[in-house]
Amino acid sequence: MMQSQMETRVIEVDMPGERSAVYREVAELLRAGSVVALPTETVYGLGADAFCEAAVAEVFAAKERPHFDPLICHLWSAKALKDIADVPAELQELVAKLAEEFWPGPMTLVLPRKACVPDIVTSGLPTVACRVPRHEVMRGVAKALGHPIAAPSANRFGHISPTSAQAVLKELGGRIPLVVDAGACSEGLESTILQPCLDEKGKPAVRLLREGPITRERLRGICRVLKPGKGGPAAENPAAPGQLPSHYAPHKRLILCDPKEEFTPPDPALSYGLITYQGTSPLAAQEGWASVMALSPGSGRLAEAAVRLFAVMRAMDEQEEVQVIVAETLPETGLGCAMMDRLRRAAAERS
Repeated sequence: MMQSQMETRVIEVDMPGERSAVYREVAELLRAGSVVALPTETVYGLGADAFCEAAVAEVFAAKERPHFDPLICHLWSAKALKDIADVPAELQELVAKLAEEFWPGPMTLVLPRKACVPDIVTSGLPTVACRVPRHEVMRGVAKALGHPIAAPSANRFGHISPTSAQAVLKELGGRIPLVVDAGACSEGLESTILQPCLDEKGKPAVRLLREGPITRERLRGICRVLKPGKGGPAAENPAAPGQLPSHYAPHKRLILCDPKEEFTPPDPALSYGLITYQGTSPLAAQEGWASVMALSPGSGRLAEAAVRLFAVMRAMDEQEEVQVIVAETLPETGLGCAMMDRLRRAAAERS
């Protein structure tokens, strides 16, 4: 079990531009069984050599993550997919199309695993989640290591995902030895997770397991998109990260509210802070908020809101004058679907 307190070192990496010496240093730490927080274009991940079971166990320990929740394996290139996944012949053309279109990038594919992938990475499932990140640092370290990097988000389990090195330190400082700081993440939402499959007519399709930056609209240009469970039996345990009803949650209670409706505090004795989309809604104009923070001030751009979502949630969670967080519901188109998925899980009752 990982020590409860240790010194957490930070290495700053200027982007863009390859930093081979840093990649080699981090790869050596991973090869020796250590864990390291690394940036991706989506969120910061807590990485371990995917083939080192003891190191992967340290990831679960640092995050206090349940072992039934599988991890994503980050690859340096689509060429490395064959090292950990067996793509069925009937799905090879579809997987190749998806990889060509969206890799490197924020797309994760859930595919039949090879025997070399440890059970702890996949939570004992017959599938493995695979991704080729766009971020130079994660990909560069994976190439230097020569193995996939198993990496969930670098935060305590169920909490708000970190989009900066500072957020990682707030979550895991003293629990992990190293954070590689390459600035803020460009996407701000975790990857879209897809499971290639055959639909009820036997044609290649994808089952959408988690909404993310690769939207349904973009996917429909390539293949049919099925909802989780449609076209095949639903898994008893999560087939991929981010499937649990309560996830991405602040420490404080979070309530969702329609921006066109008036908010009535369930407990008037408490103070409420508002996360608003643009800051121009009737809800935002309502008096009595202890704090108001906008995801896309004035402009209402979903891409900007997506990048800022977790950072704003974390900032509101840290404001002493706010006891309960209220978040406006967002338009459920494009990236709005992914953001509403995160907000609904953040607002879900915790067990």
